[in-house]
Parts: sequence; structure tokens; C-alpha cells
Amino acid sequence: MVAAVVLAAVAGAFAIVLVSAKASIGRDDAGLARIGMPLGGGRIVSMSVIGGRGRKPLPVRVTDGSLIVAKRPVPANEHLRIRVVIRRPGWISWLDGKHQTLTLSYVTPTASARTHYLTVGKGSRLRLRFKAPIEAYEVGTEPAKLTRHVLRSPASSVPLPQSGPAGSLYVAAQIHRWEKSPTAQISYFPAGGSASAVAEPASGTPITPATPIRISFSKPVAKVLGTHMPTLLPATSGSWKQVSDRAIEFTPTGYGYGLNTRVQVVLPGGVRLVGGQSGTASSGSWTVPNGSLIRAQQLLALLGYLPVKFRYRGRGVGRNPSAQESAAVDPPAGKFVWRYPNTPDQLKAQWQPGEDGVVTKGAIMMFESDHGMTSDGILSPAVWKALIDTAAADKKSGFGYSFVMVHEADSGEATTLWHNGKTIITTPANTGVAGAATALGTYPVFEHLESTTMSGTNADGSTYVDPGILWVSYFNGGDALHYYDRASYGFPQSNGCVEMPLTAAAKIWPYTPVGALVDVST
Repeated sequence: MVAAVVLAAVAGAFAIVLVSAKASIGRDDAGLARIGMPLGGGRIVSMSVIGGRGRKPLPVRVTDGSLIVAKRPVPANEHLRIRVVIRRPGWISWLDGKHQTLTLSYVTPTASARTHYLTVGKGSRLRLRFKAPIEAYEVGTEPAKLTRHVLRSPASSVPLPQSGPAGSLYVAAQIHRWEKSPTAQISYFPAGGSASAVAEPASGTPITPATPIRISFSKPVAKVLGTHMPTLLPATSGSWKQVSDRAIEFTPTGYGYGLNTRVQVVLPGGVRLVGGQSGTASSGSWTVPNGSLIRAQQLLALLGYLPVKFRYRGRGVGRNPSAQESAAVDPPAGKFVWRYPNTPDQLKAQWQPGEDGVVTKGAIMMFESDHGMTSDGILSPAVWKALIDTAAADKKSGFGYSFVMVHEADSGEATTLWHNGKTIITTPANTGVAGAATALGTYPVFEHLESTTMSGTNADGSTYVDPGILWVSYFNGGDALHYYDRASYGFPQSNGCVEMPLTAAAKIWPYTPVGALVDVST
């Protein structure tokens, strides 16, 4: 009897030793998993954590000798596969081998809000409730600018910042602090019987031509709108879509709202849009700013209308209208470089990226002329659309770049044509006499005529009418480059124009279309 008891005790002790000789692995809220080492200790030989469908290894480390933690946040709803190989201590390895492989698979938990549409009573604090306790959350008014909060202990509800009676926030919550999670939009409304709505972006804020507009309601969409969507003005390419039982969203397509546009959404009677700069109203409005000058210069350079090239820093802009319009409002980074190594100093001195000037005006005028538009050098919405169309089609100007330099020198007046980095011709020329002097400065050609009749008043008060004047390029009021028959050239003789011999004028004229610059200096 005693022997049997002793044998049973020995067998039990052996079973305990056998079980204790095995390592274990299990989930632990403090990290990805915790390893239980065998009796007498053990050593981790190898460890891997694979995440997601792409089966990519996650960088991990072990703390406290047993807790596996991630070196960077792990996505929520991620399928993890953990594999650890343990080397047992030598004195018990004979029981079940020197190495043991541990595996664990599970899906990281996802925090879920009880509702994304909250009603806030007067004097109450805005709180968001979850279906399970969370350890951390991020919140902000913009998806890319969230403030992180780590809780002292898990909680099922958290306070949210509130500005005004209604609005929208972006929240990303994590059941475990080592997770990362997608951002969700939360809308809140004042308590009351009537239907109210909030817009995202908020009414009164600037948007791009391609910005979607979301309207969230305090009541189900079907009860508020029925089968009719809100009216959007001006009529815009795109469509409304119901994104949840409480929200709809308009997504523009093609050119969207366009640049320099006021966009308005009119809600049906009885529904009040709350929040934003409009306060409480039956409609919301947004502004699409005009395109920036620096982006216009980038496009003009890319299309060959400026004496500089533009090089993107990183990836360029897509050719579709939406990408081009967004870039017009928010220009990409890059730099301008001179297209030619011997660009005249007079031209270089007048070019400044991001600043308006005669170089940019001339380029716009030439672009307008090439595309059948009024050559006024103004970046109107029509010019912007034409620029974007041309950039999308990658239709570059084949003309090149001209710069005409008129020198009023005592030693002799001359006109020099520079084009695409080369001096094409220098010719004697006549400028205006005293009382009708040719104005100094740089001017874009605004009219380009093979032949015309010139008329006006001379410096002495007499009038003139000269038909059949050839090779004419007007650049400043009545001043023009043109041919005029004189016995000699090289000194003031004209009524303000720049007169040249026939052969020289004929050679220069094709290089001076609308938008080409003429510089008059002493």
C-alpha cells in the first residue's frame, strides 16, 4: 500500500516536471503576446511576427524576458501569426527535445463607436461611447491633424472637444494603446425635434474644385430628404451618394466646381444647416479660390511659354483635370531654371517666381493668342481651364522664346533680336524724336500685323496717315516695331515707333507674335 502511494506520488511529480518542461505562449493586453518559459528557464532562438494578407514581418522585441511588443503601432483588425522557437535547458531537454516551436494566431481588435451621430443636450458635454473599453484615442477637426490621448485605464466613453452647437470631428480609437486604427467622422447636433444638418468641410470655408461635400443629418436621410437630394449650385459634374443612413456626399468629377467659384448647397424646407461661418441657415456655401500665380508660371514654363523651365520636386501632377485644378490652388514644390545659358541680363532682371510682372504677362498673352482668346494677360477662369486642358494634353508651344532689345544710344540706335538662346539679328533702327520719344521699359507685343495703315499726330502738331506699313508689332500704345523707308537709320526720326530697314523688319516680324517682349533702354 505504501509502495503504491509512493509510486503515485512519483508519477505525479514526473507529470508536473513534464508539463513544466514545455514553454507556452498566449495573448497579453500589454503587448502582442507573452511567452511562458519552461521549468528551469529557456532561451529564444528565433521569433517572427507576420501581419496582414501581404505576410509582411513586423519589427518586434521582447521586454521583461517574456512580453513580445511591436516596435511600431500595429493596425487594428490585423491578422497576426506569431512563431517563436525556444531552446529548453539542457537538464530537461531529454524529456521532449532541445527545441520547442510556439505559434499563435489572432486578429487584433477594432474599436467601434456605438454611433457616429451624436445629440448633445443643452448644458451637456459631448461624449463618444464605444462597444468595448479603449485604451487610447485621437481626435481633431482635420483627419491629418489629430491629438492623441492615452487613458490611465480602459474606458467605454471619452469626452470630445466641442465648438458650437453642431459640427464634425475625426476620431481614431484603439482598444490597445499599441494599435493604430482608421479615422472615423463623428457628427454632433443640438437636441430638438426639428431636423438639423452639419457639413464637412464646414460652410464658409475654402475648398478645391474636387473637394467632396458631405452633409450629415440628425435624423435618417430617408426621413429628411425622401427621394430628393439637395440642390447644388452652380450645376457641377458629379453626383450625390448616400454614404450611411444619416449622411450623403457630393463628389465632383471632371473639372468639378471650377476655379474662382462660389458653391452653394440648398437644403429642403424645414432642415437647418448648423455650424460653420453661416451659423444656422437653409443652405451652405463654399468658395473655390482662383489658381495661384506660381502654378500658372509652372504651367507656362512646362508648356514652353517662359524663358525658364520648371522641375518638380518629387512626383509631378497627374494630367487629369481634378489633379491639375488641385495643383492650381495648392502648387507643388519645385524650382525654375533658365532654359538658355546666355539669357540677356535685361530679361533675367524682370523674372521673379511667384510675382506678377511683364515676363509672366507676356507669356499669358502669347498663350491666349495661341488658343484664340482675348490677349489681355489676365488669369481668368477661362484661361485657367485652357491652361489645364493644354497641360493635360501635353501640347507644348513650338515657337520658343523671343526678346527684342531696342538701344537708344548716342553712338547709334539699334534693334537686336534674341531667340532661343541666340542673337538672330542686330540692325540699325530709329526711335522717337523729342516730343514723341519712344518710352523706356519692357512691353509685350499686343498686336501683330503684316500690313496696316498708321495714323496720328506728329510732334509738331501735324497729322499723318500712312497706308501699307509692313511688318508691324505694336508693343506700347501706338509704338510699334515696323518697316519704314528712310534714307538712313540709327538715330531718332520716328513718331515713337521703332523703324527698321525692310529686310531686317521682315526678318524680325515672325519672331514677335503677341506676347513677345520688347525692351527699350538707353
